[in-house]
Amino acid sequence: MKVFNVILSGGVGSRLWPLSRKQHPKQFLKLFSGKSLFELTADRNEKVVDELIVVGNTDHIEWSTQLLKDIALPQTFIVETEARNTAAAIAFAALAVNEEDILIITPSDHLIHGQDAYEKALKKAIDLAKQDYVITFGVLPTQPDTGYGYIEYEGEDVLSFREKPNTETAQKFLDRGTFLWNSGMFCFKAGVLLDELKQYQSEVYEQCIETWQKSKNNQLDVEASLQIPSISIDYAVMERSKRIKVVPAHFRWNDLGSFESLYDYLRTSGHDVDDNGNMIIGTDIFTAFVGTKNCILVHTTDAIMILQKEKSQDVKKVYNQIKNISLL
Repeated sequence: MKVFNVILSGGVGSRLWPLSRKQHPKQFLKLFSGKSLFELTADRNEKVVDELIVVGNTDHIEWSTQLLKDIALPQTFIVETEARNTAAAIAFAALAVNEEDILIITPSDHLIHGQDAYEKALKKAIDLAKQDYVITFGVLPTQPDTGYGYIEYEGEDVLSFREKPNTETAQKFLDRGTFLWNSGMFCFKAGVLLDELKQYQSEVYEQCIETWQKSKNNQLDVEASLQIPSISIDYAVMERSKRIKVVPAHFRWNDLGSFESLYDYLRTSGHDVDDNGNMIIGTDIFTAFVGTKNCILVHTTDAIMILQKEKSQDVKKVYNQIKNISLL
């Protein structure tokens, strides 16, 4: 039995546009003391796992290969020719290893502080995975955040999964103290995951098997991939499995999915803000904010965006409205 860290790197990070682009998404931006979120993900798992598996598209795999050159662990790269969401991506990783091997699934764009607490949570999850449980990691919430899904729990038992709430509902979750943020991190035996996928999403399972058999050198067959239903692992398995357990995580976690979360990180790291909480990202050009509070100016070579920090979830709407393909 081996333990694998499966790093999912297929996201675009549209809520961090214009910093994050399709050809250079947020997980590869070197914004964190000269390192990218992708590198930090591999670094923090290196001591706990035996091997790495990276699942991503062709461009992402090229970035990944370069960024992992200093990691000593054996590495496998699975190239998605067509993105089919996380259920398929994780299934391919499970098909690439032995049934008894344990997979720790981590997105490539999370920022985590507290290595000791992180490793303790992983080891707890591995112990549960050895007992054939399907484990999700829940993060203790620090604020009524509307950008995350929530897990209602008691001990290690999951009582329910909740979609991203409005502010009022999120505050109620926080007050009750029985809810965790859904981190998007998971742990299970490869064979257990495939059994659960076969039971709850048989079409995804069967099409993944067919695609894997037609693929060569871990590059997934295009035609077969297109036949796989696009569905997240949350909907496909996690919210339906009878084997589900949760590990409450006591490390500091942020998926940096918005400019508000990036703002908070940069501010605590010493990035300049003015007396009214306004921040500039991406330029040294003199910029003055007049009559505004908690605004962010984002500057790139071909785009400028100004936003109210608390409205950062709406950046995705701007991204979806852009017609100029070069800006994406």
